[in-house]
Order: sequence, then C-alpha cells, then structure tokens
Amino acid sequence: MIKTYARLALLVLVFSSSLFATPIIKDELLKPKAKEQIITMADELKQKTGINGYLIATNDALPRGTSMVEYAKKFEENLNKPYIIFIFAPHNQRIGIIPSSPELSSLYNEADVKDAAINVVRDEYDGNSVEDKYNIAVVQAFSELADEVAKAKGVQLTTTIPNETHWIVNILRVIIYIGAIAVLWIFIGQPIFRRIKSGKQ
Repeated sequence: MIKTYARLALLVLVFSSSLFATPIIKDELLKPKAKEQIITMADELKQKTGINGYLIATNDALPRGTSMVEYAKKFEENLNKPYIIFIFAPHNQRIGIIPSSPELSSLYNEADVKDAAINVVRDEYDGNSVEDKYNIAVVQAFSELADEVAKAKGVQLTTTIPNETHWIVNILRVIIYIGAIAVLWIFIGQPIFRRIKSGKQ
C-alpha cells in the first residue's frame, strides 16, 4: 500500500512538473512546424542562458487598457523562473513581452522584438495567408527575442532564424534619407545655388 501511494505521489509530481515543461503556455494559432521551432529555440535558450522563454499565442480578447502583465499572471504559478513570456494576441493587435523580473528586460530591445512580428503581419504583398503570417510572425519574433537575450548573455544560438528585416529596414532608411536630400537639393539647394551663381556673373 505504501509503495502504491509513493508511486502515485511520484506520478503526480512528474505530471505537475511537466505541465508547463513545454515553452508553449497557450496556443490557438500555431501550426505543428511553428510549435516545433519555438520549442527547439526555447530549449537551446534555456540550456545556454538558464532563462526560460515562454509563448502565449492566443485569440483571447485583450483590448487596449487590459493589462498583459495581469493576463500572464494567470499562468505564473506553473512557470519556472527566471522567464520571459512572449504574448501574441492578434485579435486585438497586441504583442507583449513579460519578464519575471525587471532585470531581465535589459536583455532585449522590446521595440525590435515587436517589430520582428509586426513587419511580417503588415506585409501585404508577401502572398501568405493571414494564418501563415501569424505563424511566421510568432516564430520570427520569438527568434529575435531569444537571440537578443543570448547575445546579452554572451552566447550564440544555433537554432534561431536570422532576422533579415534589420538590414532591409536600414537600407530603406538610407534610401529615404537620400531621397529627402535629393528633394531638398532640387527644391531648395538648386535655386539658391543658381541665384548665387547668377549674382556672381
């Protein structure tokens, strides 16, 4: 009888400890391949930095003004600290990054991580369905988050996905700057230069 109780207790312990062993806390959006990539990246992040990366991809209504911190707290008692939770809630077009302590927020750039997802969702000409956009956005943003945390810890991950948007954005910025300079030259610089030149003659 004692052995039976001991085995039962062990089973409960194993089950409860593995309840959130997966980094995917809640998923209502992802395809199997996307889940697999998230799990692989989170596992490597945990192994190399000791930080748990978790994901919530949900259709829950999280309107503006709703605290994403409070939303994440519903799952907190089953999570392993230290952790960073990435929340993707397209129903209300919201993205959240919730660290278990303020110190962890210094390991990543929140705007860059969010942009990694937003840039995918907003791309109207990539030919992907909305469902595929959400999957790509989640994987890309989680990858960006993991990469930044790893870099801050002085390690490199091999399972993350290179974020091409950084250099694309930089190229676009250069093009915009060059275009702005050209416009200023045509409408302001050239007339002034001509006046100066004609005055000298």
